[in-house]
Amino acid sequence: MASIEAPVKRSVVSLPLQMLAGLIFGLVVGSAWPSLGASLQPIGTAFIEAIKMVVIPLVFSAVTLGIYKMGANMRQLGRVAIVSFTWFYLATIILIVIGLTLDGIFHPGVGANLVPTGKIPPNLAIGVDWVKYFIDLIPSNIVAVMAAQKILPTLVFSVLFGMALASIGELARPVTNVMEGVLAAMFRLTQWIIALAPLAIFGIMAWLIATQGTATIYALAKLIGLMYLGLLIVVVLFCAMMVAMGEPPIGTIRKVLEPVLLGFTTRSSEVTLPVHMEKLRQMGVPDKIVSVVLPLGYSFNLDGTILYLSLAVTFLAEAYNLELTWSALMTILITTMIASKGIANIPSGGLVALATVLTAIGLPVEAIAIIAGVDALMDMGRTAINVFGNTVAVLLVQKFAAKEPAADAVPVAAE
Repeated sequence: MASIEAPVKRSVVSLPLQMLAGLIFGLVVGSAWPSLGASLQPIGTAFIEAIKMVVIPLVFSAVTLGIYKMGANMRQLGRVAIVSFTWFYLATIILIVIGLTLDGIFHPGVGANLVPTGKIPPNLAIGVDWVKYFIDLIPSNIVAVMAAQKILPTLVFSVLFGMALASIGELARPVTNVMEGVLAAMFRLTQWIIALAPLAIFGIMAWLIATQGTATIYALAKLIGLMYLGLLIVVVLFCAMMVAMGEPPIGTIRKVLEPVLLGFTTRSSEVTLPVHMEKLRQMGVPDKIVSVVLPLGYSFNLDGTILYLSLAVTFLAEAYNLELTWSALMTILITTMIASKGIANIPSGGLVALATVLTAIGLPVEAIAIIAGVDALMDMGRTAINVFGNTVAVLLVQKFAAKEPAADAVPVAAE
């Protein structure tokens, strides 16, 4: 596909540096003037809503076109799917083992005398209704599904629609031409919205610090610190993988810093999807790989969330003086691996997965309230790693599943 990028006037200060500055100023304002910081929430809310406005049309057009382009080579599509899901589950096991190992070394929950610090969402499910989950993947009304911002049913329809277009030959060309125009317009709209990211990050961080407070942070500092240590280990592991694949880790991190920072501050993987797709395309990854693997990864490859779940469950188990025997550890591993793949299509997905695992090892769901007060602080780090982990997943699939050269990728813009 031809490049859709027009020359863009570059700022003297790069956007990632502007975003970092917004983050720092937000911390200062939220700490020094909490009443002002608390009033800045609408700035971040407006930005997040603007990004969400782009997500569904972007996912629909990108995934449909990606599947359509692979339609003539079903073997490649099969390779992409196999490599993607193999890595998703392997990464899940690795992340759970890292979490269990860190807890086994540091035991942050031993001797904890904690009280509930937050509220449990009303009517929170304590498990995943798998029958309903799979039925909901089939959209009876695709317009209603898109209006409800449901990613997974939209993804399923897009895959099927792309395969159908690939099967009808030249009749599909007018439709794909329109969708390529829609995709180009969505990326351009994303550029306009992301230009306001520094201001949005300033407002979000000022509000978070002003309203979160520090009292509960100190009480759960060991868990927070251990999770960020685990995330650092994950980053090192992913960087080692990139070196093994022949990808420069520092250069790759620099190129995806914008979506990573967005994930960190907004705590929403969905918000980062449009700009993340654009950055990967600019890195030279073929559209058909980005368009298929990244939306799948945002649904099934949440590396930071997996690490958080394993640490949160073991922390609460020790806080409740539950002995973590080998059978309990295996229950945590297996239940987390299964439950984490069902969280993308349901409300409060992360808490549902956590409730599912707690129930499996005999702990009360009410235990969630102990760490709910600082969940936002941990959510920042795990969302950033979700974004970075899916960058690695896309590069992995590109290396092992994409045989053709990246002829349709957008040329890398000069840094």
